[in-house]
Amino acid sequence: MWLRQVIRYFLRGALLAAPLGLTLYIILMVLSAVDRLLPFGIPGLGLLVTLTLITLVGIFTSNVVGRSVFERTERFFNRVPLVKLLYTSIKDLIGAFVGDRKSFHRPVAVRIAKESTLRLLGFVTRDGLHALGMPTHVAVYLPQSYNFAGNLIVVPADQVEELDVSSSELMTFLVSGGVSGLGVGQSLLPPPPR
Repeated sequence: MWLRQVIRYFLRGALLAAPLGLTLYIILMVLSAVDRLLPFGIPGLGLLVTLTLITLVGIFTSNVVGRSVFERTERFFNRVPLVKLLYTSIKDLIGAFVGDRKSFHRPVAVRIAKESTLRLLGFVTRDGLHALGMPTHVAVYLPQSYNFAGNLIVVPADQVEELDVSSSELMTFLVSGGVSGLGVGQSLLPPPPR
């Protein structure tokens, strides 16, 4: 009887400690890798150097000369084939979450077929795909669970339903495989009619 309770406590502790521990471990590994690159043996100096460098880049690119240097570097990156693919993909992905051009701000449910009750959850990233000859279609990005990948599907706009949830809640729900976000512990189904 008491052994069962101890095992239950252990499992509960493991479920809480594992994500926290792994997150801290990854952060420490990254910081120690930066520390090893520096010629000084001061622990934590890598974090300070990283934060300082990022701030200096922000200061440098806030004036005309810095912005010009940055734009030339960006043009160079855009001319080199493999570098262009990598740079623009990373830039667009970061820009989709923060900045002026947020792309993941329209959470939707997509019907696979008009008569289907099956839904895929994602984000509308473009309306009216005229360049593809599909003016009545939209582009929907479907993130994958436990992965930094996803799929882009093109569907008729009338098969897309806007969802009344925040983008961050839906992204948490999708990336966690439905385990986190969107009222964990509550039913996702609407209440039955009275």
